Amino acid sequence: MMIEHVAMYVKDLENTKAFFESYLNGRSNDGYHNENTGFRSYFISFDSGARLEIMKKPNMSDESKDAARTGYSHIAFSVGSKEKVDELTEQIKAAGYEVASGPRTTGDGYYESCIVAIEGNLIELTV
Repeated sequence: MMIEHVAMYVKDLENTKAFFESYLNGRSNDGYHNENTGFRSYFISFDSGARLEIMKKPNMSDESKDAARTGYSHIAFSVGSKEKVDELTEQIKAAGYEVASGPRTTGDGYYESCIVAIEGNLIELTV
């Protein structure tokens, strides 16, 4: 069994799509729009076969995203090497995104950084 896709609602679909395409080699489909409900979405595909669905609909609430909350915490991307974690972290930071932690080796042995990337949602970069 495998996870087929993970989905997240966002306010800015185009900016979110561009982030995953620019920094994490995602490939987007042409998108979907339900004209009756105003719902829009894209599926972003990654080399591993994993997919991320980004979605938007009218009148969404946007609650505070405290890092220590119940629910999903972050999406982690394996980028292949410590050097790539360092390089990509600096590139994303230079683009104006906040680095929440790292790059560092965690207590359980992961080399990672964590970026506050998409509307307060965390993206982890790891080997």
